[in-house]
Amino acid sequence: MPNLCRDCDAPVEGQSCLQCGGVRVVRHPELFSLSIAHIDCDAFYAAVEKRDRPELRDKPLIIGGGVRGVVATCCYIARIYGVRSAMPMFKALNLCPQAVVLSPDMAKYSSVSRQVRAMLEALTPLVQVLSIDEAALDLSGTEALHGAPPAIVLSRLARHIEAELGITISIGLAANRMLAKLAAERDKPRGFTVLGSEAAAVLAQEKVSLLPGIGPTQVKRLGALGILTIGQLAALDERAAGKLGQEGASLVARARLQDDRPIRPEQESKSISTETTFETDISDRTALETELWPLCEKLGRRLHRESQAAAGIILKLKTADFQLRTRSQRLPAPTQLAETIFEAALALLSREAVGTRFRLIGIGAAPLADAALADHGDLADSNAPRRRARQEAIDRLRARFGDAAVQRGRSLRPAKLKR
Repeated sequence: MPNLCRDCDAPVEGQSCLQCGGVRVVRHPELFSLSIAHIDCDAFYAAVEKRDRPELRDKPLIIGGGVRGVVATCCYIARIYGVRSAMPMFKALNLCPQAVVLSPDMAKYSSVSRQVRAMLEALTPLVQVLSIDEAALDLSGTEALHGAPPAIVLSRLARHIEAELGITISIGLAANRMLAKLAAERDKPRGFTVLGSEAAAVLAQEKVSLLPGIGPTQVKRLGALGILTIGQLAALDERAAGKLGQEGASLVARARLQDDRPIRPEQESKSISTETTFETDISDRTALETELWPLCEKLGRRLHRESQAAAGIILKLKTADFQLRTRSQRLPAPTQLAETIFEAALALLSREAVGTRFRLIGIGAAPLADAALADHGDLADSNAPRRRARQEAIDRLRARFGDAAVQRGRSLRPAKLKR
């Protein structure tokens, strides 16, 4: 059976590599014929922090913020105690009170993400970035270029990332994107899993929730029909699939592991957003506006950094009883300016801030537009270029003297104003 040592790429006879002594061996009948890969950085934020803070290596680490916030990610040591991403911080700290908690450093994580992306794009032009820590690759036709089949190229990539960047990745190799993603999730961290023609049998007894795009509501609906596993869903005929509604055929196709989506390198983020969870619930409109403004500034900086502009905005609010509200509005023209985003968001907020207690507020840009289209001004808003020039001047001063060098009046909290 085709195999390779993941520590030196040599073929292996037996349980360990005779060449280097390594025991990390991947074996599969189709190992050297499959070419679609999914790369997933392991506990990405936590891994970057542990790389930069060696004293945290053997400690449980949670990346998140505030007692009322949620876990952005956590290291694998913390996961032993039951901590998971998106878990409320108070629950995570109850499970693992000894954990070290750090606030996310998105600028640092984005920098490392760009380094990973550059390494992927050195292997193939067909790289689709799916998130800050995930990407899909199509290595078809690259064997002559690299002098090795995709499996060996991926094995080398994992070692290169670990040596150069100090983080680890898990790899899924398969015949299509969905299977590659499922494979990457099966043996984390530092995994390398191959799913070939045996995938249907291997996954038949897995829960339907394993499939992408099937959330808790859909799982509950399928469960009410007696459909609990991927195999049961895959076995439905056309008539039975029709009873699942408009998505029935798509659900069955996913259960049959069918996926003809190509890797699209030009695929960009559909939205950019930021949010904050309050330490205590807020109902006062002025207080909500005070929390909203720094988020608009942060969103404007992210849009500028990623060469994007907001063609519309989305206001996100979560009530004290965890009910989510989203309100959206298209903008007259694309913008990167925090004050333009803020003014549009105020109109949405005014209709919601009528005494309801909120625990979270967020602002997002969607749909996105090219940065070149942003803030040129028109007859309805002739001052846009002037506001853009003013913001650029502020950005230059902050880059030189720090973010606190220039602040707008609305950035000051009420406590500061009293002083």
